[in-house]
Amino acid sequence: MKARFDPDEDEILGKAYDGRLVRRLLPYLAPYRRRIVLAMALLLGTGVLDLSGPYLTKIAIDRYIVPHKPAGLWVILSLYLGALLVGFAMRYGENYYMQFVGQRVMYDLRNEIFGHIQHLPLGFFDRNPVGRLMTRLTGDVDALNDLLTQGVVSILGDIVTLTGIVIVMLILNWQLGLVSLVVMPIIALVSFIFQKAMRTIYRTIRIRLSRLNGFLNENITGMVIVQLFNRERTMAGEFDDLNADYLRANLNAIFAYSLFAPTVTFLGALSTALLLWVGGHGIISHWGSAFTFGALVAAMQYTDRAFQPIRDLAEKYNLLQSAMAGSERIFGLLDEPAEPADTGHPVELAQVRGEIEFRNVTFGYDAGHPVLQNVSFTIPAGQSVAIVGATGAGKTSLINILTRFYDIQSGQILLDGVDIRDMRRADVRRHIGSVLQDAVLFSGTITSNIRLNNSEITDEQVRRAAVFVNADKFIQRLADGYDHVVRERGSNFSAGQRQLISFARAIAFDPEVLLVLDEATSSVDTETEALIQEALERLLEDRTSIIIAHRLFTIRHVDRILVLHKGKLVEEGSHDELLARQGYYHRLYQLQYQEQEVAS
Repeated sequence: MKARFDPDEDEILGKAYDGRLVRRLLPYLAPYRRRIVLAMALLLGTGVLDLSGPYLTKIAIDRYIVPHKPAGLWVILSLYLGALLVGFAMRYGENYYMQFVGQRVMYDLRNEIFGHIQHLPLGFFDRNPVGRLMTRLTGDVDALNDLLTQGVVSILGDIVTLTGIVIVMLILNWQLGLVSLVVMPIIALVSFIFQKAMRTIYRTIRIRLSRLNGFLNENITGMVIVQLFNRERTMAGEFDDLNADYLRANLNAIFAYSLFAPTVTFLGALSTALLLWVGGHGIISHWGSAFTFGALVAAMQYTDRAFQPIRDLAEKYNLLQSAMAGSERIFGLLDEPAEPADTGHPVELAQVRGEIEFRNVTFGYDAGHPVLQNVSFTIPAGQSVAIVGATGAGKTSLINILTRFYDIQSGQILLDGVDIRDMRRADVRRHIGSVLQDAVLFSGTITSNIRLNNSEITDEQVRRAAVFVNADKFIQRLADGYDHVVRERGSNFSAGQRQLISFARAIAFDPEVLLVLDEATSSVDTETEALIQEALERLLEDRTSIIIAHRLFTIRHVDRILVLHKGKLVEEGSHDELLARQGYYHRLYQLQYQEQEVAS
């Protein structure tokens, strides 16, 4: 069964090794297999050279120091230095190639995740918070990078080193080798207990960190409310509680590591003491030719080196577990189904007039609970139409289905007589533009926000579009004009200025059909609203336009008004015609008129 993306899965810690996930990672490694093979070869070579030091020490003691032959020590010294230099070069090469592979794999994986996110249906983003999706591209990918560049290499190196040490010790002196292995079961038990404790502690740390980050995000985003209601001290107290929980979790981890490291060191010292006792008796009592001073010193050095891989293997457990959990979440995201594929033979319209027709359209975000029911109407090319209705009537859903963010359950939506499901989504969205209530601006310049990095839109077209919608008036007052830097979310512009830039963007892309939310013109000062209303009227000239209206006094100039009520089309006509009917539109208008009277 394929994993599904779960936004609440940040605290899940699975197995330290999952063969299914590892197999899914292999295709990302395949393009770099030569470098990986070379790195593994260098790793093995490094492991072998690391074993040479104690053995050369044994030879130096038994052949040259004990017999008082110092002349031969130069040969041992040369071999020892040579092994160190070659080992240095091989270790450098192995680290370089594995780091290179890790970075390239992460680059490929980030591109794939981002590309996949671009093609996920809009409903996915309605269900999943942005922060968690960003974590997939950053934290989880970095966890995999740690696995490839540190975990795999370190673990393989430790296994090679530990295996080699055991084999060499048993060959040199099997009695001393067995003595050094006496404490290994105890170390294995200590490591198992440590891993189990750290799994619980690490999970607690992740939970506490997630809560801390969530609180910070909410508090910083809502700082205006915090300061407006004088809640700074209260929020500081809540943060202190969360921060203290996070501190305690990390202190527990420090305690575990602080206990584990000296325990292993003590067991290592105990093993060395046993070697001295057994080896010393063997040398004094002449138990055999294998009991020499050189063999004893080599056994002690090998034993000391054997404990470092054991410590590393225990400490790498959490790295492996984190990487497997990150992999689970990443592949769960990549397994999320993208928008359905376009039809095999899409219809391409050479020229779009802009006629829109709804034929018996039924749609619901949940198929069992339709938002629009059997809606039918036609908008001739070039006509401006307003869609009105109470909250929840289905007005905004019209934008979502007309731009194919969602597909309808039954009926047809036709553009110039062609079912939009028979067209490419990209073509539909190129011909149908939107000006939404919340104008979205990106970091960059005003020019890049109007053209959205479309190189086919020239600087002259950008300026003409800005002049057309009255945005040029405030842009020219800026010191650097159209090159003025736009901060994150357009925070250095007013709401009205952001809307004027979004209007200029719509003009620059020149869609045949334009969808507008009239709330896009609200929450601004009177002067700016006048500019926006003038720009809006220019936008609607000579193009099919649909205004999703909340404020009825803004739509008197449209050609036709469609009235929705509980997902059904209940009335249509001009403003005056609908008022004369004394129907649902008349009641809506009267309610808003009374509200305005009260407000004034």
